[in-house]
Amino acid sequence: MKRFDKLTLWITLLSLLAVLAAGVFSLRGADGQAAEAQRLRVEQAVRRAAVQCYALEGAYPPAVAYLQEHYGLHYDETRFAVYYKTDGSNLAPVVIVIQMTEDR
Repeated sequence: MKRFDKLTLWITLLSLLAVLAAGVFSLRGADGQAAEAQRLRVEQAVRRAAVQCYALEGAYPPAVAYLQEHYGLHYDETRFAVYYKTDGSNLAPVVIVIQMTEDR
């Protein structure tokens, strides 16, 4: 009877550890999804500001700094790097946002 109790205890402990491990992995996945959502919001904000500039001034801005100064674009520059390239004032810019650090 004692052997059965020890076996039950071990099975219970291993099951508990498996449930805890699954919880940790699911939380990490949720953090990754939240970070990707933030990155996309920054990218959309840059694009919106560039389109607004084009609508008001008739040309896309030459750099992100112009959008920050004249159109109120704000983002955490320690967390995100923005690649912004224009091939002419009348062509939509290429905008790529990369997350620099993780919040872990």
